[in-house]
Amino acid sequence: MQQELFEIDGIPAALWGPPQDKVMIAVHGNMSNKTDIPIEILAKKAVPKGYQVLSFDLPQHGDRASENPPCKVEPYIKDLNKIMTHAKGRWPHLYLFANSMGAYFSLLAYQQENIEKVWFLSPLVDMGRMIENIMKWFNITEEQLEAEQTIATPIGQTLYWDYYCYVKAHPITDWNIPTLILYGSEDEVCEKDRILQFKEQFSCELKLVEDAKHYFHTPEQLEALNLWLYETL
Repeated sequence: MQQELFEIDGIPAALWGPPQDKVMIAVHGNMSNKTDIPIEILAKKAVPKGYQVLSFDLPQHGDRASENPPCKVEPYIKDLNKIMTHAKGRWPHLYLFANSMGAYFSLLAYQQENIEKVWFLSPLVDMGRMIENIMKWFNITEEQLEAEQTIATPIGQTLYWDYYCYVKAHPITDWNIPTLILYGSEDEVCEKDRILQFKEQFSCELKLVEDAKHYFHTPEQLEALNLWLYETL
C-alpha cells in the first residue's frame, strides 16, 4: 500500500493511500505507534473506500520513544492540535480513528472540531478511573501521590499528581460527533460501566467482542476489528 513518511511540525507521521478529499486521522494507543497493526488494518480497509489515513507518533512512542515530554495531557493535546491544523488545511472532509488512550486525548482535543464520524477501538473514556485503579493495585493513596508528585509503577505506568488533578477536573461532558465503538467484553482497563455510560450519554453505536480484553492482538480479535471496519466504513 502507498505510504508516505514525513513530519508535521516535527511530529513523525505516515500518510496512507493516494490523494483523496477525505482523511482519517488515526491516533494510536499506549505503547503503540503510527504504523502499528490496528492502523495498518484501518488503512487497508479505509483506502479502498476513498479515504486517506494520516497517522503519527505521540510523544514517547514510535520514532519519538527517546523524547523527553512525559505522558501528560498538555504535550499530547498540543500534538493532536498540530495534526488537526495540518489536516484542515489539506482535506475538506475529516474523520477520526483512535485507540485506547488515543481516544481519551482525542476526546479532550477534538470536541469542537468539524469531524464527520469517529471510530473508537477500546476507548479509554475515563482516565481518572484508570489512574485510581492503578493506585489501588499498588496501594498508592492520593496523599502519597500528592506528596511525591511522581510515582513509577511496576507496570511501566508513571503516575503524576498534576496529571491526575487535571483529568479529575476535566471529565468528558461534550461530544457531539457520530461515534462507533468496538470494545472487548473483558476489557480490564476501561470497565464496561464506563463504556455503557459513555455510549448512552453521547448516543454512540457500540459493538462488543466477546471474551476480548483491552488490547486487541489475537487473530480472532484482529479479524473482529477488520470486519467491523469493513461493515462500518
